[in-house]
Amino acid sequence: MLPHPDLSLLLLIALAGFYAGTQNTLAGGGSFITFPTLLLAGLNPLAANITSTVALFPNQMTSAFAGRKLAGGVGEISLSKLLGLSAVGGMVGAILLLNTPVTFFAHLVPWLVLFATAIFTWGSFRKKPLHAVHAIPVPLLVTIQFLIGVYGGYFGGGIGFLMLAALTIAGQQVRMAAATKNVLAMAMNASAVALFIFSGQVNWLAALALAVGGIGGAFAGSWLLHRVPEKLLRGFVVLVGIVLTVWLFLR
Repeated sequence: MLPHPDLSLLLLIALAGFYAGTQNTLAGGGSFITFPTLLLAGLNPLAANITSTVALFPNQMTSAFAGRKLAGGVGEISLSKLLGLSAVGGMVGAILLLNTPVTFFAHLVPWLVLFATAIFTWGSFRKKPLHAVHAIPVPLLVTIQFLIGVYGGYFGGGIGFLMLAALTIAGQQVRMAAATKNVLAMAMNASAVALFIFSGQVNWLAALALAVGGIGGAFAGSWLLHRVPEKLLRGFVVLVGIVLTVWLFLR
């Protein structure tokens, strides 16, 4: 349970969920907001990571469902095979996380956030290809997607950009790759969430507050989609990531 589950704390968590839902709809990176909010609310890093993943899953399902018609496979690898790889990888990552001691994970988190911030920064501000760059050999793409799935089930920060880069280099057009990575992210988190909900690490009160806020944020994000500069939002997430990384290393 939350150390002090008062109304003001739940409202703060719900507001973080609302912003995260909006951020995910517009540009991605919502976990950069929910994770530190749950840490500040008193959850340990392992519980905060798992609770955030479970709470934001409905938002991911919505994004995946909305773009399902644009998603597809790459060359010889069908979408169903990519989904299978993602789901298995997510499950492996979740099992690794659930078998990681809280104290060890607490020491590992600053490095994970630093990596995720670097990936998010690179993905946000690199020059986007208009067309596919060149093909990735099938065995390499299979390995990459599986490893991204493992990372997604374990921590997940920056997985969207990792998949977007891999899919576009493998041959997908950017618009199709964006839809595909949403579907694959949902698959890897579905298998992780299926394990997390029985782990005893989910703070259900906080998860409910985050989920309710996230659903509202998804509607707000849809309305703001053509009204707010995307680079401004991504820049804010990068700033939060940098501050969070420094704070985690110093705490």
